[in-house]
Formats: sequence, C-alpha cells, structure tokens
Amino acid sequence: MPAASAARSGPKGEPRQPSRDCSLCPRLAETRAALRLSHPDWFNAPVPPLGPLEAPLLIVGLAPGREGANRTGRPFTGDWAGDLLFATLLKLGLAEGVYEERADDSLRLTLCRIANSVRCLPPANKPLPAEIATCRPFLEAELQALPRLRVLVALGRIAHESALRALGLKPSAFPFGHGTRHVLPVEGPSGQPLHLFDSYHCSRYNTNTGRLTAPMFEAVFRAALSEIQ
Repeated sequence: MPAASAARSGPKGEPRQPSRDCSLCPRLAETRAALRLSHPDWFNAPVPPLGPLEAPLLIVGLAPGREGANRTGRPFTGDWAGDLLFATLLKLGLAEGVYEERADDSLRLTLCRIANSVRCLPPANKPLPAEIATCRPFLEAELQALPRLRVLVALGRIAHESALRALGLKPSAFPFGHGTRHVLPVEGPSGQPLHLFDSYHCSRYNTNTGRLTAPMFEAVFRAALSEIQ
C-alpha cells in the first residue's frame, strides 16, 4: 500500500498519523487483525501521540504494549511502564490530574508530549529494524510539528536511535547511555541546539531487575526539565 493511503491527516495543526488500518508493516497489521478478533473491545490500532503540540519536551518511547497502549489507545496507559512514567511526570509538574490507567482519566500532560517510535504493537514488544524504519516518517513529522521543541527524552536504545535518525543524525556519533545528555547539532525552533537525554526504558523488566530505579528515572527528567525552565 502506498504510504499516502496508509496515513491520515490529524486534527488542525497535528502531524500526519498512520491510518487506523495502516498496512505498511504486514507483520504488525496481522498482529493487530488477530487481536481485533480476540479482543474486539481493545483499541487495536496505531496509537497516536499524547500531549500538547506546544510542549517544549518530547518523550520518545518504543511501541505500544499489548495490554497497555494497544488496549487503551493512549501511550503508556494501562501497563507497568506507565505507572512509573506518569508518576514521575506528575511529581515534576510535567503533567496534572490523576493517572488511573485508562484513557478517559483526568491525567493531562502540560510541558511534555509522548510519541512512540513504532505506532503499532509488535510481537513480543520487539519491532523489526524494517518496521522501525517504516514508521519513522511519522516521528519525523512529529518533530517538525512541535513549534517550541527544545528537549527530547529517549526511553531506551531503539527510541534513542530512531529519534537521531529522524533528525538526520547518525546514532554512532551519539552513543546511548542512561543519564547521558547529548547537545545535538540541530537547532530547535528557538534557534538553540536540541538536547537529547537518554534513559533506560521504564519497563517492568528493567525495574524488576534493578537496572532502572525510580530515582534513576526521575534524575533524567529533572535534568531534562532544567533545560526548559
């Protein structure tokens, strides 16, 4: 299917989004079709970004979780990763309201926006390199649509590399490392260089194994917040 027929225009001012029945990645489309049969009450579609376009901070995630965003239709909503992410954003004033693990709760992002590198659920939470590349134009459109963007926070290596490639940069020049801050040779709308902060993904596996703790995660966002205040 041509890319144009697999995408749709978003609301006024919103960047281009994949269509609900996007078939650009056959494996992901097959996974989605199977879940529509077994769980017809789930969202089961490409998950759109969350948060205001005017946000100065963009959080780049990996992909929807099976019973998280793929079920609820909102990034990081309904699974373990969202528990840590939204608790951190609320604590630091990057969000307001109450997170109740559902898309119609009172949670609202204020100074940040969330977009995944891959918009559809990948089997075993592992998108293939070709699928990441195929979905990247939507991340590129996202980056170009944010008029006040100053900082990116990448959750995991895949998000880190996809964000860099979406900006036309080589990942090898900016190695991933938890807590690392990269000053990029790319200007944001303000004319200042964009800053990219890296964090391990806030997955259950990373937190259960101790690879990522709540204080470690919060420290990354505190550093990112210091760049937009």
